[in-house]
Amino acid sequence: MPRTSTKKNVVKQVNYLNKDFSDFRNNLIEFAKVYFPNTYNDFNESSPGMMFIEMAAYVGDVLSYYIDSSFRESLLAYAEEKRNIYSIAQSFGYKPRITAPASVVLDVFQTIPAFNNEPDYRYALNVKAGATVNAPSTGTTFRTLEDCNFKFSSSYEPRNVTVFETDSGVPTKFLLKKKVKAESGNVITETFSFGSAEKYSEIKLSNDDVIEIISVTDSDNNEWYEVDSLARDTVFEDMENNSTNDPTSVINRDTAPYILKLKKTSRRFTTVIDENDRTTIRFGAGISDNPDEEIIPNPDMVGSNLPGSPTYLTTAFDPSNFLKTKAFGLAPSNTTLSIKYAFGGGIDDNANTNEISELSAVQYDIQDDLLTTSLVNEAKNSVSMVNSKPATGGSAGESIREVRENALAYFQSQQRAVTKEDYIVRAYSLPAKFGNIAKVHLVQDDQLNKSTGTDELDRVVTQEDVNSKRTIKSLQVKTPNPLAMDMYTLGYNSRKQLSPLNQTVKENLKTYLSQYRLVTDAINIKDAYVINISINFAILTKVGFNKNEVLLNCISRVQDFFDIDRWQIGQPIILSDISYELSLVNGVSSVVAPKGQPIGNETTIVIENKHKSSDGYSGNFYDIQSGLIDGVLYPALDPSIFEVKFPDADIKGKVVGDNLGIVE
Repeated sequence: MPRTSTKKNVVKQVNYLNKDFSDFRNNLIEFAKVYFPNTYNDFNESSPGMMFIEMAAYVGDVLSYYIDSSFRESLLAYAEEKRNIYSIAQSFGYKPRITAPASVVLDVFQTIPAFNNEPDYRYALNVKAGATVNAPSTGTTFRTLEDCNFKFSSSYEPRNVTVFETDSGVPTKFLLKKKVKAESGNVITETFSFGSAEKYSEIKLSNDDVIEIISVTDSDNNEWYEVDSLARDTVFEDMENNSTNDPTSVINRDTAPYILKLKKTSRRFTTVIDENDRTTIRFGAGISDNPDEEIIPNPDMVGSNLPGSPTYLTTAFDPSNFLKTKAFGLAPSNTTLSIKYAFGGGIDDNANTNEISELSAVQYDIQDDLLTTSLVNEAKNSVSMVNSKPATGGSAGESIREVRENALAYFQSQQRAVTKEDYIVRAYSLPAKFGNIAKVHLVQDDQLNKSTGTDELDRVVTQEDVNSKRTIKSLQVKTPNPLAMDMYTLGYNSRKQLSPLNQTVKENLKTYLSQYRLVTDAINIKDAYVINISINFAILTKVGFNKNEVLLNCISRVQDFFDIDRWQIGQPIILSDISYELSLVNGVSSVVAPKGQPIGNETTIVIENKHKSSDGYSGNFYDIQSGLIDGVLYPALDPSIFEVKFPDADIKGKVVGDNLGIVE
């Protein structure tokens, strides 16, 4: 008869908490003693068995280290290797800054001939962006970032005109001056040839420390655009504000020289930076002749588990599937790409005043059909550039710690406008060439409940309402609209006075915010109210001080206090703060109440509303006395801001005596 085994399977206990060599070694010894007591019992340090135990402990220690290290390197907050930090940061959408170029504002000059004693602007040039100018002392090259068009002047690009040459007192030449932003960096163009289309093709640029991809064009002169991710199919595009591009907006050219548009494009790419600070350009996967410039909803991309219906397993129930494209932009094919980019930067690019002056390459736009050739050439040869202020900002790239912290902050913000502060920051970040945003205030939109009877009101009509003979119209109340916001804005005119934004700037702002706002957020851009005011004060001086000098210093102090850059929409005026500022002026003994105030309502600082439109003011009337509570002047309930529009005329002071007494 076959024998039946009575031996039971023994479950051996294994400790999974070992982390280092010593723990592994001790646990292996205990394991051998418990489960192999009769097989091996020589645990002497020099025994062959201990050699194998310690070798196994060594392997376990090494594996434990690499497992911990791999896990740590997968977390941005704890990663140490540059390669891993760069990879994780870019997966978050943050691109590390390899190097920082020096920035500077250049003075650009050009001479033009005179015609009838006036400048002949037919010879005014448009100096194209990308002009290069060198700093011979450092060997650094700077390139202009914008066009410098001498044909027109605006608050964004003011033009200064002076007489350059005269003949018997009659002007023969005028000197034009403008300013343009420039940035350091060497500019180079590389070409890459492509055969048949390959999905997600990549090319690596030859130079490291790439500052910016300036342009990418193919053999057919199609432009390719850099995007944050290949899934994004829209880019911002700026157009010069002229009658050709937009006949309705050209009247606002002075305040909005450029129009911001959104453009769909399938020709797009992203850039990736590796641990060696080299830049790689990645393209999409579209290989058909029909670019996916528009994503057309495709019901075939959505399915369900109902009988007879399509099913796509894990993707069937994603409601966004039918809006997706698998292409993520076109892959270049049978073409040659010309990639123009800037590289360099660093602390050595910073230059002193007047060091950047040597033009090396410049292009002009001018309609010279009916112009004298010699005068055109003379105008071109007269162009010069120089920096009246030092070039600053050049520095090394971000450290590993800075990349880590900036990437985490970037991921948290997600480049979306969600909070009130997000929208305000985005509005202020609108590039100035699309319009100057001076002040922004955001409130929730209110909807007026239009009522025709008392039963339709949001509240009960009280006896007090009846006694006061309030009408239904006056009882109408507003309810907040959670899906809309009112953005109250103001801009500056050429004299840095507050003014409403024109329609072109508002449209540019709407276009800009559309890429960051939530789909449920509606933004109504409105004009804030400007309350123009005047300030009047009186002081006593200290004995021995020149009264006129002290008064002038006090007026200057109040002008600085009301500098419009320091004031925001909805900000109240604390009168004691003005008195305190005056008391800090050397020679002021005390601030006293000016004469002529209503009895019982004396204040040391008198503020009046200036509202006459005929005098250049906003035309907004405001009752100062009703808004003055306990020494604090509050603005109107409607979003408004206080402004001293004409500081030289509207800030007045008087010395009424000294610390020995009032003499007048």
